[in-house]
Amino acid sequence: MSSAFLPDDFLLTTATARRLYHEVAKDQPIYDYHCHLPPDQIAANKQFRNLAEIWLGGDHYKWRALRSAGVNEDLITGSASDYDKFLAYCRVVPQLVRNPLHHWSHLELRRYFGIDLLINEANAPKIWELANAELATPAFSTHSILAANRVAVVCTTDDPADSLEHHVAIAKSGLRTRVYPTYRADKLMAVGAPAVFNAWCDQLAARADVDIRTLSALLDALDRRHAFFHSLGGRLSDHGLENLPDADCSEAEARAIFEQTRAGRAATPEQTAKWVWYVMVYLGRLDAKRGWTKQLHLGALRNNNSRLLKRLGADAGVDSIGDFPQARALSRYLDTLDRDNALPKVVLYNLNPADNYVFATMIGNFQDGSVAGKIQFGSGWWFLDQKEGMEWQINALSSLGLLSKFVGMLTDSRSFLSYPRHEYFRRILCKLLGEDVEAGLIPDDAAALDALVRDICFGNARDYFGLELAK
Repeated sequence: MSSAFLPDDFLLTTATARRLYHEVAKDQPIYDYHCHLPPDQIAANKQFRNLAEIWLGGDHYKWRALRSAGVNEDLITGSASDYDKFLAYCRVVPQLVRNPLHHWSHLELRRYFGIDLLINEANAPKIWELANAELATPAFSTHSILAANRVAVVCTTDDPADSLEHHVAIAKSGLRTRVYPTYRADKLMAVGAPAVFNAWCDQLAARADVDIRTLSALLDALDRRHAFFHSLGGRLSDHGLENLPDADCSEAEARAIFEQTRAGRAATPEQTAKWVWYVMVYLGRLDAKRGWTKQLHLGALRNNNSRLLKRLGADAGVDSIGDFPQARALSRYLDTLDRDNALPKVVLYNLNPADNYVFATMIGNFQDGSVAGKIQFGSGWWFLDQKEGMEWQINALSSLGLLSKFVGMLTDSRSFLSYPRHEYFRRILCKLLGEDVEAGLIPDDAAALDALVRDICFGNARDYFGLELAK
């Protein structure tokens, strides 16, 4: 491959940037505090059968690109062979120039397999042969991949009704990477879909050993499961919402909505907004009670394509950025918890870059001196975890808050091959700092710069989330 493409110093435009990345950032451990890695694959120390399974399976970023290139769905999520799906992707990669997938895909082959070939149809057979030979070795079990990438912590995404049996098994496995569950109660919000809500309540009831016939019983079950997550080391919750509702809800109103839904009658949109507000405040109080961090992922317009939703279910690659109002309800939510001294640590992620300054200023309203950076503006998320989106987020946070207290990058991926995204982030961070140093905008103080980079890459997350690390 031409050394002009992704050289050792790519994105590192100054001597300061190059020093910061190669001497400081590059070898920092990874603190992956939000991802969607399957815990069962970690518990089983899974070995992947071929490159298509580990590289393309479940990766809706790649699915979207394939569809845009005119590839038939059978070669994406259908019944075509693994090799044919892999070959289809290799044909498309040359068309991905200036899309982050073009960088990420080449970095994944280089960093994991040492394959320094351009990804295209001509090189596909050789890539397939070389990668599959490596994947058959013990170095490519899930445990070995985590170790090779210096991953100190993984926080998966888990329903309160999950058994967490795989987390129990992982904790007993001797794996040095610490793997913790994250409490994400998406189906709790589904009072507009009684079949979904009631099936989930029944599952939660069995798991928590609570007969969920009343609102108080539901809240008790949620608390019990929260305590169980805590007993396994979990210290984070997460919610994916279009936006927080700008609606108040009394206990009596919440009880009526619950009883109506349990009786099989769907809540109206207005009732749903009230219900979501009520349970989100309750869950915020649970997080504060146990010293957790709440993550709020706001702004995605999900499942736009009903045909593919019906065929493939959620996470099919048919979501987009939404243009929802965010500021007023978000402020009311944080203030409601804060005035009762029940505001936990919070990480806010927005998907619409038009809201960057809204979120970056909102976090400053609720810092209280108890924890450095208690309310965080999270890293560029989903469609924004690419070069431009990361720069926007870093610049907004730097201008309106404290970059020095930022908890840094996460993977937000279902793939064990996604850790080069941390490399990408670290290069971008060092690029921005290096350019500022050489423009005379920040001091050329090596010790201070080194500490800043170490903290953003790893140290701030370690201190902020407080999860136990391997000794």
